[in-house]
Amino acid sequence: MFNLSGQIALVTGGSQGIGRATALVLAQLGADIAVMARSLDKCTAVADETRTLSRRAIAIRGDLADAGEIEAAVEKVSAELGPIGILVNNAAITRDGLMLRMKRVDWDEVVNTNLTGVFLITQRVLPLMTRARRGRIINLTSVVAQAGNAGQVNYISAKAGIIGFTKAVAREYAARNITVNAVAPGYIETPMTAVLNEAARNAMLGQIPLKRPGADLDVAYAVAFLASDEAGYITGQVINVNGGMYM
Repeated sequence: MFNLSGQIALVTGGSQGIGRATALVLAQLGADIAVMARSLDKCTAVADETRTLSRRAIAIRGDLADAGEIEAAVEKVSAELGPIGILVNNAAITRDGLMLRMKRVDWDEVVNTNLTGVFLITQRVLPLMTRARRGRIINLTSVVAQAGNAGQVNYISAKAGIIGFTKAVAREYAARNITVNAVAPGYIETPMTAVLNEAARNAMLGQIPLKRPGADLDVAYAVAFLASDEAGYITGQVINVNGGMYM
């Protein structure tokens, strides 16, 4: 499989679900890991798991809606592990509601975390990658950013924005040997989707040609590939991991 030895990876939203699985897979491939999320206790647990794989790992409490916390997080990773060579922008929140009933605060919170936060942390990490003449940025978007879904206009707008953000930054930094790609998961069994009732779950499964939900590792393996040297000629792309839900 791919060799990420010598690489430092920062995974946002790394305390559970796809983020946790991604951190562990990257560590298995040789990377040292910084796990960032709003829950320090959960981050610490993932970092402890990562160390059992004989990799260096640190846990960082950080909120992507706070520019100061982003700055502190990147400085902490650089000081304790080294310059970040792999950035996985996975952190996201939901505040679902129908369009006409959605409160401005629910729009702002989701867009600030899911899109503006990605901009801020990427902007902070890019100079490190530019100096190294090598970087891998992988942004997590969603199948609903491509297909739409009622009751999620804030979340979908932010996740669709990530697709445009990915393409723009990929074109801007390609000459510096920095690739920027997105992974769009479909229905993945994670703590975020565990709140769905049986009717909603069955409705989702009915849209999936493979007739099963995905696992967090399905997404983590796609991220790991994009982080590798083997994916060095891939940039500005959206990799769909959705069981055929959107084609």
